[in-house]
Amino acid sequence: MAPAHGTKDPNDIMVDHNLIADLSLDLNDLEMALGQSSMASVLERGEVSKFETNSILKGKVVGISGDYVIVDVGLKSEGQIQKAEFEESGGVSIGDTVEVLLESLEDAEGSVVLSKRKADRIRGWEQILVTRKEGDVVEGKVLRKIKGGLLVDIGVPVFLPASQVDVRRPGDVGDWVGRIMRALILKIDTERRNIVISRRKLIEDEREEAKKRLMGELVEGSIVRGTVTNIADFGAFVDLGGLDGLLHITDMSWGRVGHPSEIVKPGQEIEVKVLNIDREREKIALGLKQKETSPWEEIEKKYPVGARVRGSVVNLMSYGAFVRLEDGIEGLVHVSEMSWTRRINHPSEVVNVNQEIDVVVLDFNKDKLEISLGMKQTEVNPWELVGERYPLGTVIEGKVRNLANYGAFIEIEPGIDGLLHVSDMSWTKKVAHPNEVLKKGDSVKCVVIEVDQEKQRVGLGVKQLSEDPWVEAIPSAYRPGMIVTGKITKITNFGVFVELEDGLEGLLHISELADHKVENPQDVVKSGQEVEVKILRVDTDDRKIGLSLKRAQWGASPTPESSNPADMAAFVAPKRAKAPTKGGMDDHGALGTDKIKLD
Repeated sequence: MAPAHGTKDPNDIMVDHNLIADLSLDLNDLEMALGQSSMASVLERGEVSKFETNSILKGKVVGISGDYVIVDVGLKSEGQIQKAEFEESGGVSIGDTVEVLLESLEDAEGSVVLSKRKADRIRGWEQILVTRKEGDVVEGKVLRKIKGGLLVDIGVPVFLPASQVDVRRPGDVGDWVGRIMRALILKIDTERRNIVISRRKLIEDEREEAKKRLMGELVEGSIVRGTVTNIADFGAFVDLGGLDGLLHITDMSWGRVGHPSEIVKPGQEIEVKVLNIDREREKIALGLKQKETSPWEEIEKKYPVGARVRGSVVNLMSYGAFVRLEDGIEGLVHVSEMSWTRRINHPSEVVNVNQEIDVVVLDFNKDKLEISLGMKQTEVNPWELVGERYPLGTVIEGKVRNLANYGAFIEIEPGIDGLLHVSDMSWTKKVAHPNEVLKKGDSVKCVVIEVDQEKQRVGLGVKQLSEDPWVEAIPSAYRPGMIVTGKITKITNFGVFVELEDGLEGLLHISELADHKVENPQDVVKSGQEVEVKILRVDTDDRKIGLSLKRAQWGASPTPESSNPADMAAFVAPKRAKAPTKGGMDDHGALGTDKIKLD
């Protein structure tokens, strides 16, 4: 059939061949589903002859009997048509003039076979060819589910592929049966008299148009309505009518939100505030909580620094506990602010979730919505009393709680430890590590030598319990020029250390070993060997005693200039039988550190 005058031939319309090909339609199956084969044969003849089968005739309703309508088309007998075929066109009454399709001049009973429905379909197809083209929007009722999609009546039955029902393919397209829908004509096949429509393409086109309009109209700060389309762990997507905006979980409520599903549900209509618009990337940030006044607005009045308040523990992290003071306001108690004296490794050692606790406001940042809280500040700081309870010079006795490379921690009282540094363990002995003198759990008597309340430190000393021997005892007992006996305890590349008495050593420099140049001290002396040495100097400031082997030997040998190592060894090895030790003070004992009692 040729198109009506002034109407564009549907075959000339631009067709989305890629989309049609993607549908993988069997056109023969589609033709059968649409029931167009008989209609095609009618249309192909053009103007039909009167009273020929498959021709459209005008008839008059002459009667209605039960479920049948009696129609006279001018033949020898009337035709009977089921009343249901007239319901689609709004019903029928006696005397109405109707168009019917002559299917047969005579059936087995000698009656004319007519069809109102098929005549309507043919007229509908003719009307579609005249009034519709590909790309037009049509509306129709879903008749039934067929292979590959749905059959939709838009005046004639047309095919809606399942993939074109919606943007997201529905679980069962059969749910659409009986519903009215709008769709876009994808293809009109005039040869096979088939039409394919797409609701999905219509939605996408309308959304694209709406998106452009929306991006032009939206302004930051405006309040808009939308529908929640999807929920993720980080937030919810809201359809604003052509474009989805993101409602992030942090913008849903001033209070704590565990998951977006606690606030919104899919399909729910909500009112949100536009926070940010990225027109280039077509992204919109939305806020729900911003519709209300922020509880942080007058935070400085409600929670001034130093205020004591009560809250509930809502979350525990490795670094501290979050405490809710009111809906929308949470503060952090850092582990360092939980106890004055205990070392807290994890907040669970002190508090539990949902526990009510008292805290003190330490600081707040209104811009970052942060409040720093403290638990220990609700109690008296014991360090404020340490200075009063343990003034300098106080002698205490405590247990060694821990050892470090630099000293030992002594428990003064529960929660208060003092540091006994290695340099404060002995006046004369050099302590490299505290385990040389103490072990964990030992009870030790100390004296308080320092109290720093700000840094929360107490310095302790053991050597301070007795007089410093370097003040009087050592300078009196060991005077320059004296010859004393000692034992070699350590040999180094620069000299030899000689123990003069328990805890007191002097240095015998390599240059003082012999008159000749000594490359290796072990060529002259051995570790553990007893030697007589001459005191060269006693430095009380640096707490050092300088010794000389060669000068001590000069006084015992007529030829101190001898450079023979064998001769020198002869003077070192033997002890003088009557030579006084300790500077000739043997009669009443040494006047070194053994004269100082260390309790």
